[in-house]
Amino acid sequence: MLKLLKDAFKVKDIRSRILFTVMILFVFRLGTHITVPGVDVTKLQAISSLPFLNMLDLVSGSAMQRFSIFSMGVSPYITASIIVQLMQMDIVPKFVEWSKQGEVGRKKLNQATRYLTLVLGFLQSMALTAGFQMWTQFGFVPNPNAATFILIGIVLTTGTMFVTWLGEQITDKGIGNGVSMIIFAGIISRLPIDIKALIEDYFINIDKSDLWKSILFMVILVIAVLAIVTFVTYFQQAERKIPIQYTKRVAGAPTSSYLPLKVNAAGVIPVIFASSFITTPNAILQAFGSFQGEAWFDIVQTVFNYNTVPGAILYTTLIVGFTFFYAFVQVNPEKLAENLQKQGSYIPSVRPGKGTEEYVSKLLMRLSTVGSLFLGLVALLPILAQMIWNLPQSIGLGGTSLLIVIGVALESAKQLEGLMLKRKYTGFIN
Repeated sequence: MLKLLKDAFKVKDIRSRILFTVMILFVFRLGTHITVPGVDVTKLQAISSLPFLNMLDLVSGSAMQRFSIFSMGVSPYITASIIVQLMQMDIVPKFVEWSKQGEVGRKKLNQATRYLTLVLGFLQSMALTAGFQMWTQFGFVPNPNAATFILIGIVLTTGTMFVTWLGEQITDKGIGNGVSMIIFAGIISRLPIDIKALIEDYFINIDKSDLWKSILFMVILVIAVLAIVTFVTYFQQAERKIPIQYTKRVAGAPTSSYLPLKVNAAGVIPVIFASSFITTPNAILQAFGSFQGEAWFDIVQTVFNYNTVPGAILYTTLIVGFTFFYAFVQVNPEKLAENLQKQGSYIPSVRPGKGTEEYVSKLLMRLSTVGSLFLGLVALLPILAQMIWNLPQSIGLGGTSLLIVIGVALESAKQLEGLMLKRKYTGFIN
């Protein structure tokens, strides 16, 4: 990776792309420190232990703790993108039609995603502000009135749209997928804070007699993290290659190829889905604090908290279920079989059309089984470690962070390699 970066910086065009990406990320990080006007941020410290707040803070790069103009990050855009993808699965005819129109259709779908992001961003900003106002015993917004709430909603929504625009600029003129890079920067920015918390807990705020235990624990922790990173990196690149034959041979074109299907075709989206699904009810419960101590309240609060054993089991189950669902959204066996047939290609020993669709569906089910277990294990290990060794709560979302960071790093590295190879290939032709 370091050698790749060193070689990339020697090429002017690629160096410009990297520096442009760094500049955009700097602007994003700068915006996370600008607080929204009309709120008392100190009141958020009283609810800093909320799992829901930890999840939002993870995606936004600690912007939610400051309730900055970029507090919501790209969350509304991700939600809108997923909804638009689902609409293309024979749900909205117009979206299905656009999905078959190539570049023109893609631009229309992107425009629809932006409009939906705008609506979702405003609704989410209003809901968050109202929720924080209740959870902080009506002290988060010192002057609560309709004009203040609308102003806060407009500021947060504008921040989301600006961050989305920054991501698009990275995609067009920088390195990597812009939205993924924004989330990547937010997670990396939290790393020094988490390391500081570990050092304080295991080296500063302890008795000197327990120092050797802390050293041993940190050595084991570093080895475990390196082992998990290696395992995740290997698994994220694992894929099943389906052989493809072409019925029409074009001069100079290969007669056969292969279709790569990733073992983890769903990526990290199922983990984000499951985290949001399990933390949202927990956040809503905080508005009903008057029921604290009643049996039903305690049971629901325990179930919808990934820091408890029942909550961890539910969390893992949700990840497994969402993995199967989103893998089929991403690959879409029906559309894949249709595209192969249009290209005059087929899978050996498999009938084109319906036969190919059934074959890919069965294969995707088997791959998703392995992929879901992988995602569940990676997401569950940090939670178990937190329960056993009483680690900081931010460690509980370490699995999600790790999957995002490694996935984005691998994607960016592949793009750099592609740009380097393209340059060498062009030079060879010239």
